[in-house]
Amino acid sequence: MTDTSASAPAAGARRIELTLRALVLGCILAVIFTAANTYLGLLVGLTFASAIPAAVISMAILRAFRTSTIWENMTVQTVASVGGAMSSIIFVLPGLVMIGWWMEFPFWESVAICVLGGVLGVTFSIPLRRALVTGSDLPYPEGVAAAEVLKVGSRGAEQTESAVRENKSGLWIVVLGSVVSAGFALLVAARVFAGEAARFLKLPAALGGGATGLGFGMQFALLGAGHLIGLTVGLAQLFGLLLAWGIAVPVLTSPDTIAWLTAHGIPSIATTLPPGVGAEELAGTVWSREVRFMGAGVIGVAAIWTLIKLAGPLVGGLTSALAAQSRRRSGEVLERTEQDIPITLVGGISVACLVGIAALLAWFAQSSPALAGSSVLLVAGGLIYVVVIGFAVAAICGYMAGLIGSSNSPVSGVGILAIVIASLLMLGVMAIAGVPADPSIIAFALIVTAVVFAVAVIANDNLQDLKTGQLVEATPWRQQTALIVGVGAGALVIPLILNLLNQAFGFEGGPPAIVEGSNTLAAPQATLISALARGVIGGDLRWDLIGLGAAIGVVIIVLDAALNTATKGKVKLPPLAVGIGFYLPAAVTTMLVIGAVCGWIYDKGIKKTRFADVGRRMGVLLASGLIVGESLFGVLNAGIIVASRNPEWAARFPLGDAWPAMVAGVVAFAVLTVALYGWVRSRSARV
Repeated sequence: MTDTSASAPAAGARRIELTLRALVLGCILAVIFTAANTYLGLLVGLTFASAIPAAVISMAILRAFRTSTIWENMTVQTVASVGGAMSSIIFVLPGLVMIGWWMEFPFWESVAICVLGGVLGVTFSIPLRRALVTGSDLPYPEGVAAAEVLKVGSRGAEQTESAVRENKSGLWIVVLGSVVSAGFALLVAARVFAGEAARFLKLPAALGGGATGLGFGMQFALLGAGHLIGLTVGLAQLFGLLLAWGIAVPVLTSPDTIAWLTAHGIPSIATTLPPGVGAEELAGTVWSREVRFMGAGVIGVAAIWTLIKLAGPLVGGLTSALAAQSRRRSGEVLERTEQDIPITLVGGISVACLVGIAALLAWFAQSSPALAGSSVLLVAGGLIYVVVIGFAVAAICGYMAGLIGSSNSPVSGVGILAIVIASLLMLGVMAIAGVPADPSIIAFALIVTAVVFAVAVIANDNLQDLKTGQLVEATPWRQQTALIVGVGAGALVIPLILNLLNQAFGFEGGPPAIVEGSNTLAAPQATLISALARGVIGGDLRWDLIGLGAAIGVVIIVLDAALNTATKGKVKLPPLAVGIGFYLPAAVTTMLVIGAVCGWIYDKGIKKTRFADVGRRMGVLLASGLIVGESLFGVLNAGIIVASRNPEWAARFPLGDAWPAMVAGVVAFAVLTVALYGWVRSRSARV
């Protein structure tokens, strides 16, 4: 039974839910979280769910208004959360710069891709609400946690003093976590500490003579992200890391393997490197040019397996939505908590978005000489692709968000599948229309994929937010309206942040930054997705590596099922997480695992205390603060670099990457981590 008495309005009172102040505050927070997520995603290939920190900040600010309610705070959280989720489009959009089609991110084109795809993600997820939210037993971990925070901290006549203290403490924890992570990042930029500790080596001949390495990035944003993903996903990523760097990289860099591959006419990137190349360059090149594609195969198989398992819920969701519309037409009045935006209006909005997408694709095709003659075929095929694949991925991501949380949903797998399918379809268009291979073909595939990806990431977040709304008895149509507002807020800021980061740092494979000497952003997903598009359309994709990864993915799926059965669900090995461990940089994955272990130790340490629930929520807020602080510093750093034309503006110490800076960084990082978790525990005990 849901208890909303702490914020329930008196009988006959006006329901304060979708207000102007809530929308404005939500948009401001959406801009902040979008900027943070954009930087984090381009740096390490991960984004974080912003619903809980947004709810805490909203409750602290709206407490100044005597009329504020739990539903108004939920509106703020919804707008901010979906705006932050919109930033995941950066897993695809930078690919257009990496292939050289764009030199910068044109504002209105980028906004159009985000808005049209994002709003379509909202409308596609509305028919799924009854099947995947109200009529489902999916846990929705982030949605349930956000509802708990809202019920504890929102203003109400029966709110306890303990709840007020928790709300204030939560805000301070977010602030302090942000300050510490931003401060540490500043010290790294100042060369007081090294930003990464890594070691590469060539193995002895008895072990094959190949190369490998190990390292971890000393970034509090990664520590926080690891806390949020949890131990199960963290250990699965560690398993993927060990497969990649403990087996695949050493084997593929072994002289015996290289000789065998060469003798059998199988290409090896290692043969293109000069003799006597160092272990770091050898291992890094083989990982980025070969092993990562195995990870793509693992992720692709995991996403397909998820789709197969979702056939039943998909049919049930559509049936339920159509049944509700029939009851509405027959004059039956639905309960307030069951009132979605009418399905006819949903259809009208969807059609309007598709018309906009058609116009965008037609404009793009007409502007390219190679595509102008086939524009009708391209637009028609693109629309069919967006509708069919878009709705399918909306269901996949929504279901997985409900199962394991939106932060762990297979958005990366969706992007990989979407670009491979789109690129294969473009090959068909090239054959039918006689269009030669051209960069515009790759760019068109990326734009269509970007639209589908926007659908995916918004549906991924929406159903989590709608679960929060169900638990606090919100009105669905009002919340769905807030979701659309959040899409717009996030879409407007994304191209601005992307252009700033592109100028300051540049992207791997793209044009250089305007300031010489800047550290290029890795943008792992965008790099992989653009490489897949070029490989499929150019005809030089290493299908053998993807196939090997797919075979590994099948083995992992079987292993996961066996572990799940043998341990009755206590031990799992999520295939998607294993694939991510393959293609994220080792330094990133290692720190994510450390963060997951730290979070597990912290939660286990408070499990039997009287403040266990409060402490768990405070741990989530600390993790969120760590992510936001460092990420916002990254955006600020980019702005200063662009303004000053100096990538080393903060460097004031000579240590740099020398071992004293590395040792000092490790010690300081460890001490601060222990101190932060200890402080959060003590604050939780006093609530």
